Amino acid sequence: MAMGTLSRVVRLSSCISRSRRLIFNSTQRRGIASCIDPSHGLSDEQKEFQKMAFDFAAHEMSPHMAEWDEKEIFPVETMRKAAQLGFGGIYVQPEVGGSGLSRLDTSVIFEALSTGCVSTTAYISIHNMCNWMIDTFGNTEQREKFCPELCTMDKFASYCLTEPGSGSDAASLLTTAKLEGDHYILNGSKAFISGGGDTDVYIVMCRTGGKGPKGISCVVVEKDTPGLSFGKKEKKVGWNSQPTRAVILEDCHVPVTNRLGQEGQGFNIAMRGLNGGRINIGFENTTNAQVSATFLHWVYLPAASCSLGAAHACVQLARDHLLVRKQFGEALSNNQFLQFKLAEMATKLVASRLLLREAAVALQESRSDAVSLCSMAKLFVTDECFNICNQALQMHGGYGYLKDYAVQQFVRDIRVHQILEGTNEVMRMIIARSLLSESG
Repeated sequence: MAMGTLSRVVRLSSCISRSRRLIFNSTQRRGIASCIDPSHGLSDEQKEFQKMAFDFAAHEMSPHMAEWDEKEIFPVETMRKAAQLGFGGIYVQPEVGGSGLSRLDTSVIFEALSTGCVSTTAYISIHNMCNWMIDTFGNTEQREKFCPELCTMDKFASYCLTEPGSGSDAASLLTTAKLEGDHYILNGSKAFISGGGDTDVYIVMCRTGGKGPKGISCVVVEKDTPGLSFGKKEKKVGWNSQPTRAVILEDCHVPVTNRLGQEGQGFNIAMRGLNGGRINIGFENTTNAQVSATFLHWVYLPAASCSLGAAHACVQLARDHLLVRKQFGEALSNNQFLQFKLAEMATKLVASRLLLREAAVALQESRSDAVSLCSMAKLFVTDECFNICNQALQMHGGYGYLKDYAVQQFVRDIRVHQILEGTNEVMRMIIARSLLSESG
């Protein structure tokens, strides 16, 4: 992280009233059991910005997490405070205002922020992804136009791939972009768009050519563009601090100058995002399902990182509850069955963290095993971390089902991580195909 960003973060010392959901303060951070300490294996610099993210989560997010959920508040000002610490463009290049960090660094930050609010962190991760796409695949004019305001979060971004009829099979998307003069005319709709209607910049995958992945291009649609509208705000089980709406494009005129890359490079952009441009992936003999699944790998890690942060928080909450709650005349922490359950939760937490960080390094280094490792991480981490949070709720008994207790919100917020960015069933397909294709 740039020294200017680090110095700004070091000065973060706001003194905010604690709520009973405040998971990490300085005393509690010292009390983290060494066997689950998330700072293990990190460099001194990584430990520094991890601590900054934990502190921000504790002071600026956790006290408001329940209110944001209940009232469905999109916490714009809080996110702008996060952007002042460099979290609006974590892996965006410094020359356009980003922090220039690695995939592993990014995962560490998202894990820490998620202990304060999974839903808000998940949106921040989507915003970062959009910002990075423009930074990586945009030309100089596009980068200078969009990235600085996205890094400060003066403007917010949404990612528009999923459609009502194409989820995991993203290569079958139907949104069209017809070239007329110096504009594309977009028609179609996108579903389940995080930030939809409240954000300023929309990264839209659309069809400029024939069927399949080679006919897809990527364009930037700005809010207030004629022909751009939004559906109703969806009512969701979790992720309630970020609005979700359909994005509707009806004869929406978008300048050709807002296209990222060349026509037909939409899926290639995603492949280069995964492999750093070093591995050329041919689509001619690849099914839509295979390409669509591979396309999403570079966004798997944030979802897994957010799940990991929730699970870490829930292990802490479960441990604390077992220590204070008494039944049959003694603390629940004396019950061997619950001790075993807590031990299993901690073990799965650490195993998830190790796999996720290995996948992040593979992705950063453009290794040949990056696709499989990212699939394994998304599958294992989101499944196991949901189980950890769910078990923590069970340990709380009836209290865990009350909205006065943070554990239930962690359960609700991370459930969707097993569905989005490619379902975990698709992850299994990718892993199996990798194993079988290399068997000979």
